[in-house]
Amino acid sequence: MNLKEMRQILETRGIQLTKSLGQNFLHDANQLRRIVDLAEVQPGDRVLEIGPGLGPLTEALLAREADVFAIEKDVRLFEILREHLGHHPRLKLLHADGLQILTERRDWSGWKLVANLPYSVASPILVELALAAQPPECMVATLQLEVARRLMAQAGTHDYGVLTLLIQLRFKPGQLLRLPNGCFFPAPDVESGCIRVDRREKTLIAPELQRQFVRIVKRAFSQRRKMMIKLLRADWNAGVLAEALPAVGLSLTTRAETVSVEQFGRLTELLAATLGR
Repeated sequence: MNLKEMRQILETRGIQLTKSLGQNFLHDANQLRRIVDLAEVQPGDRVLEIGPGLGPLTEALLAREADVFAIEKDVRLFEILREHLGHHPRLKLLHADGLQILTERRDWSGWKLVANLPYSVASPILVELALAAQPPECMVATLQLEVARRLMAQAGTHDYGVLTLLIQLRFKPGQLLRLPNGCFFPAPDVESGCIRVDRREKTLIAPELQRQFVRIVKRAFSQRRKMMIKLLRADWNAGVLAEALPAVGLSLTTRAETVSVEQFGRLTELLAATLGR
C-alpha cells in the first residue's frame, strides 16, 4: 500500500488519524523491505504484529509467506484490514488492545515480533514481551529514535537506564536502522528508528528472580545521580550491600548507570535471599 492509496482510503472513509494512538503509518516500500529483511522473515515464521494500521507491513510479511497474528486497537482501521486482507489464509486479525493481550498471554516462544509500534505504548509493549514467561525469539520494532537508543545502550552512556535493563535482561541488542520522517504518513514530530533484539540463548538469572531484578534496577535508578548503595538501603541491610557490591566488581560509590546488565543479574542473585531485610 503506497501513500496515494493510504490517503484515498482515509479520505473516502472520513477517517482522521488519532495522534494519541501514535498513528503514523510507514508507507515507503524500501523501508518496509528493510524492516522485513532485518527480521529475517522466512516462510512459515510466526509473526506477531501490534498496531498494523492500514496494513503495509502486514502485506510485506505475508509476501514472505509468514503466518501473521495482527492486533489492531482502532476499530476503524480493523474494519479496513478485514476488508482488504481478512481473506488471506496466513493472517489472523484481532480487534483488541495489544498491550492488554500481552498481559494475558505470556507464552510467545517460537514467535517473532515485527511491528511499527504505536509510539505512545511502544516501551510498555516491549517490556511486557521481554519479561514474558516465554518471550519471542526476536523483536523488530519501529519506534521513536530516542527510545530505540535507550534499548540499545551500553552501561556508562547517557541513554542507559531502566528500560535498557528490562529489555537486555532477556535480549541482546542488535542492529538499529534510522527511518526518515518522510517515509511516514503523517510525518511524526520525532525521529524514528527500527531496532532488532534477539533473545539470549542462556538466561542471566533464574526466572523466579526476575521480579527481584526489576525491583533492584528500579530502586537503583530512582535517583540517577545518587550512589547506588544509598538507594538500595531502602530495601537491604547496609552490611549486606557492603559485601554484595564488591563481590560483583562494584565499589561502594558506584552509580547505577555504570553497572552492566550482567552485574545487575549477579547482584540480584546475591541479594535475593535477603530481600526486605
